[in-house]
Amino acid sequence: MSPKHQLDQLPEPDPQEVAEWLASVDGALRAVGPERTGRLLRRVVDHARRSGAPLPHLATTPYVNTIPTAAEPPYPGDEAMEARITAWNRWNAAVMVTRGNERGGLGGHMATYASAAWLYEVGFQHFFKGKDAGDAAGSGDQLYVQGHASPGIYARAFLEGRLGEFELDRFRMEAKGGGLPSYPHPRRLPWLWEFPTVSMGLGPLSAVYQARFNRYLTHRGIKDTSGSHVWAFLGDGEMDEPESTAALALAAREELDNLTFVINCNLQRLDGPVRGNFKIMQELEAQFRAAGWNVVKVPWGVEWDGLLAADSEGLLLAALDTLPDGQLQTFAARDGAYIRERLFAGPLAALAAPYSDADLARIVGTSRGGHEPRKVYAAYRAALAHQGAPTVILAQTVKGWTLGPGFESRNANHQMKKLSGKEFRAMRDLLELPIPDSRLGEGLVPYAHPGPDSDEVAYLRERRRALGGPTPERRVRHRPLPPPADKPFAALAQGSGTQEIATTMAFVRLVKDLMRDKETGPRWVPVVPDEARTFGMESLFPSAGIYSPKGQTYEPVDRDQLLYYKESTSGQILNEGITEAGSLASFTAAATSYATHGEPMIPFYIFYSMFGWQRTGDQFWALADQLGRGFVVGATAGRTTMTGEGLQHADGHSHLIASTNPACLPYDPAFAYEVAVIVKDGLRRMYGEAAEDVFYYLTVYNEPKAQPAMPAVEGIEDAIVRGLYRYRESGLTDPAAPRVQLLASGTAIHWILEAQRLLAEDWQVAADVWSAPSWTLLRREAMEAERAGRVPYVTEALGRGSGPVVAVSDWMRAVPDQIAPWVPRRWTSLGTDGFGLSDSRAHARRHFGVDAESIVVHTLRTLAADGAVDPGLPSRAAAHYGLPASGEPVAGDPGAAGAAGNTGTADTDVYAGPLVRRLARDSGVDLSAVRGSGIGGRVRKQDVLTAQRGR
Repeated sequence: MSPKHQLDQLPEPDPQEVAEWLASVDGALRAVGPERTGRLLRRVVDHARRSGAPLPHLATTPYVNTIPTAAEPPYPGDEAMEARITAWNRWNAAVMVTRGNERGGLGGHMATYASAAWLYEVGFQHFFKGKDAGDAAGSGDQLYVQGHASPGIYARAFLEGRLGEFELDRFRMEAKGGGLPSYPHPRRLPWLWEFPTVSMGLGPLSAVYQARFNRYLTHRGIKDTSGSHVWAFLGDGEMDEPESTAALALAAREELDNLTFVINCNLQRLDGPVRGNFKIMQELEAQFRAAGWNVVKVPWGVEWDGLLAADSEGLLLAALDTLPDGQLQTFAARDGAYIRERLFAGPLAALAAPYSDADLARIVGTSRGGHEPRKVYAAYRAALAHQGAPTVILAQTVKGWTLGPGFESRNANHQMKKLSGKEFRAMRDLLELPIPDSRLGEGLVPYAHPGPDSDEVAYLRERRRALGGPTPERRVRHRPLPPPADKPFAALAQGSGTQEIATTMAFVRLVKDLMRDKETGPRWVPVVPDEARTFGMESLFPSAGIYSPKGQTYEPVDRDQLLYYKESTSGQILNEGITEAGSLASFTAAATSYATHGEPMIPFYIFYSMFGWQRTGDQFWALADQLGRGFVVGATAGRTTMTGEGLQHADGHSHLIASTNPACLPYDPAFAYEVAVIVKDGLRRMYGEAAEDVFYYLTVYNEPKAQPAMPAVEGIEDAIVRGLYRYRESGLTDPAAPRVQLLASGTAIHWILEAQRLLAEDWQVAADVWSAPSWTLLRREAMEAERAGRVPYVTEALGRGSGPVVAVSDWMRAVPDQIAPWVPRRWTSLGTDGFGLSDSRAHARRHFGVDAESIVVHTLRTLAADGAVDPGLPSRAAAHYGLPASGEPVAGDPGAAGAAGNTGTADTDVYAGPLVRRLARDSGVDLSAVRGSGIGGRVRKQDVLTAQRGR
């Protein structure tokens, strides 16, 4: 018989036994119905799995607490004392936001912390380790605090004595100093916050990679972080962000049991219910279980136990399993009569009969597991005890809990920024705080503190001492790294002779040599999103190894080759796969290790430049906020160097995006020696005595060129770092010759060097060539100089030349145009504005008008506008090079269709070098009629001679 079901394809040794089991299920269905049968089978499956049978987890479990009340461990703290501490924190968090809005309408959020207060407080009292914890010294736990809950963290720091009323009264008032940032911003409050989290979705992603990096440090022998635990506090609405769940599989695959997500399921987004028609807790359980996480659900408070215990038929459980979140949210805002009518009608009426309407309002409406410290403690203890997988705790709460009926579970509570005097009095009574009515008059609502010598403060401080000190806390113990030997830098400074190498390869060679340094070599952290071979990094595979917590459990297919793919538990390379977001999260963890763990690491993150800033700009901003240090490398840079790759790969704008990040120092080096100088400067500034909180962005190219030696000019290294220096003066000695200054960055330096030659040989124009490794840093220095009343460096440097200035790059014109206001003479620029295209480099550059011949014609037009050359010279030059006199693309050029709307093809391309054009002119050959046979249809000398013979 042919198989009818999936398992029928497999041999069955005892079909009779299978038939008996199936008959038992059929009998149960007939006797007790499908609901009861389902519960029986769940018990059987759960028992079998716990007994060792290799059964997968079910996608979801019943909508009840994972840990029953009877299985909860004893609570180790003084619950009454902790309730008073939490009450003070709730009060001061609400007062801080209200006072800010009473005085200046500064915004802030109350409802998030109100719902999550116990989720944090239980952790602070019993779990979260400080930097001085014995088994996590110098590191402690890493806390990713939900951004909108920051007022509660400030309120707790106030109770501890780490903040005073002065600071609380300057919540969101930072301009004059001494204020508190709205959210967790390490750059704004660097002694408190460690991790920026309010750009929702980045917190969970970063937490996964932080936990993974902790393991990396341990496996590589840098630091034992096994005592540290990563806690990420998230909102259920935040889980809609794709970054929130992007790394779940990684966390499970690498068995990161040092990681716990705590998701506050208050069932509300910013504007309304998260899953109004569905069930977010069940959905998240299925998602995390499918990814391989341990899931602990905490939906109900202890008062639900009586109702559930009396539900002998499972009718209430069935109703809860299908009750949409939008209705459950409404129950929290309505009275018991409403709940009785909507939930306990029909067969469930008898279950609710023993309860008054007030009871139902309290139990069904607001008794949530996330509001009860015993249940939160049990969940946290279970998370720490679980081995082999990360844990997610799904804790249900009421958004706005304790803020009163005007706040609790209301759709608008995210936008509600203050409480009235009446509401504060009700809150005081609910929290049983000893605040007299006399202090709650018509003025600003007061902060409240039990006193520095109170029992509450003594208890709080004792608990924190036992756990290793206050948290969150960012502590920087600066330990300068010794500078590496000069040999690797000197090698690039000598140039490559006749060998052609790309600047990407120059950077990789430099880092490979630096990774051999005995002192600092092990601290380099290469981060690559699955393009290591593209960037020529395969030589690092066998020597440095690719990090994997499982080592290498297979024999690589290229094991017999010199550069084989080697994975190792002590591997140095983080080869992240195809995930720029994950790669940058790894980079951030390494870039901030100097503060998180007291261990400075030197990460470099190398990627296709198009897929860096454009794709993960928000993470770069968070990296700056977190005060990260390291090297970010945009390889295969520029709009025209990616031959054949086309629009989606051609980056001509990352430097413009990078210029917006104040912590980023962007460079576009032209030569290998510039790469060496910039990296050396970065090591000094970030890892030397200066310890600056910046990171470097270098763009490097995949275009092989002979790399020159660094000119022996005094002060050149300083000039490279500052962003501009004169690389080569014109060879023309005629003092009457028109003069121009040509500036370029990156690979465009080669175009202007060729243009310099053509200008001199063909048109007797003297052009000085300048390299501009950083347009952005020139701009920033110029703005600082203006504020300080001094002459900007770029103005001073270019003031030594004469003639107009023409800037060229493989970027949008807006990149070099950053310095235009400070250039002391006529300024024009050429760039690659628009989309990229698939073609040869030569054709792409002709399309954008940045090849050498186009630069020459543009330069002559600029000189003609100044009256420095004959007005007819630009047209003659354009004709000489086969360019249109007006400057538009050549008809028939492969780029012309995109630029001018015609349908030219490579078959009619007339792109040829100046010597070939001169031969055609002297031979009387019409180049527009010549079919090129060179690469990309380029017209060669032989093509002209063939055409001449054909005439």
